Amino acid sequence: MLNPEQLAVLVPEQVLDGGALDCGSGLVLLLRERMQTVPEGGVLEMRSVEATVRDDLPAWCRMVGHEYLGELPGVGAAAQRRYFVRRGGGAAAAQEAAALAQDQQRAREYEWRLRARSTAPMVTTVYCRNFQWQLGQPASFEERDGFPSAVEAALGALAADLVTGFRVACSRAGLEVDDVELTARGRLHDIMAHLGLGDGDPSFAAIDLKLFVSTFADEAAVRAVWAATLRRSPLAATLAKVAALTVKLAIV
Repeated sequence: MLNPEQLAVLVPEQVLDGGALDCGSGLVLLLRERMQTVPEGGVLEMRSVEATVRDDLPAWCRMVGHEYLGELPGVGAAAQRRYFVRRGGGAAAAQEAAALAQDQQRAREYEWRLRARSTAPMVTTVYCRNFQWQLGQPASFEERDGFPSAVEAALGALAADLVTGFRVACSRAGLEVDDVELTARGRLHDIMAHLGLGDGDPSFAAIDLKLFVSTFADEAAVRAVWAATLRRSPLAATLAKVAALTVKLAIV
């Protein structure tokens, strides 16, 4: 490892901002992809605000044959750290190229899996990995209920996908945001069909989204990150094919 003075004068061949990703949520795949652009013996600087990277990155380097050089305080958010890795050569380089190909193939074949069980009248419990949550009746016109409907859960999943994706993308782009909030409104073509009271079209007719962002970052950069987040969202991309998806961004 190098001391802080030596690290401070290093000129890395590549810089990767891992944002808040940890090694189990895609960071290793990003590392392997970016490391392929670094020549053998060259240095990659990886920036991260995720605390677990501090322990996981040196272990990963030892396992795959790269040299972990050390860390410095970050240049952005207070929690950010800068990590430096020298790319290994020879057999390590070949093994990493093969591992990257395997990771990419596994990612392409990945399936989200869950199961749902009726656990009470008008209550379904959904089980996924180590999580479980409950959903209630198809639709309710009351202000308060014990559980959200599946339609509300779908809109909530869309909103969460976009908010989390936007925060991660901002972190990777070096944009500091203070607060992010998204409102979602959805309307069906025929709610009576959804309730079994008619034979119309129960699909979404329109979904309106508005993202509120509190930040002093460059507005054009923020809008570019938001546009990229929308393009990468599987939920937004799917729903936009079947419903009128209206999206607005307000920077405050």
